[in-house]
Amino acid sequence: MELIELKTNIRTSVGNSQARALRRKKQIPAVLYGRGKKNVLLSVYLNELEQAIKKSKTGQALLNLVVQNHETYTKPVIIKELQTHPVKQNILHVDFYEIDMNRKIKVKVPVVTKGKSKGVELGGILQIIRRELEVLCLPLEIPKSFEIDISDLDIGDSVHVKSIPLKDNIEIPADVDFTVLTIVSPKAVEEAVPEEAEEEIEAEEAAAEEEASKAEG
Repeated sequence: MELIELKTNIRTSVGNSQARALRRKKQIPAVLYGRGKKNVLLSVYLNELEQAIKKSKTGQALLNLVVQNHETYTKPVIIKELQTHPVKQNILHVDFYEIDMNRKIKVKVPVVTKGKSKGVELGGILQIIRRELEVLCLPLEIPKSFEIDISDLDIGDSVHVKSIPLKDNIEIPADVDFTVLTIVSPKAVEEAVPEEAEEEIEAEEAAAEEEASKAEG
């Protein structure tokens, strides 16, 4: 697996006005940090960042970060956090975390399903309880996803994390017994809503109607 190259530039100022100035240039503020490392303030072109994320063939983008200033150097990193606009969902800020290619890291890998459950064909409902699994592995061994074949699952059947095959060097640093997905009956889903919750919903609806009546009056 090759690291995806992403160019960045050093920035020397912080604050909202500087961030707005960067965004006018189609750039966003970023920061590079790591264990025992001093934080480095960066800027990155938004379209280049989005392209790098799209190119990633794993659940976690693995990048060769090119830091450009008076001199240029590179760092292997993962994206630790993307801050997005709450409404528009466009990227506002990105945190890069420097990694050691020979040291295992914790990353989240998406869970995907294939096939159609016979339980679903009989009227059951697929509930995916864990859409991501946290794993501990070397950077170049990060799985693209965990693919689970649900074809043979009937109503009431579940898949637990301990039944998901892992390569020798990949660990799941958690309780191996938790449920990843299950096929439940429609009746079970209805009964899962307690009476107290229904009462709260009714109370909220009544309050909303009362507010609407006041507004109309």
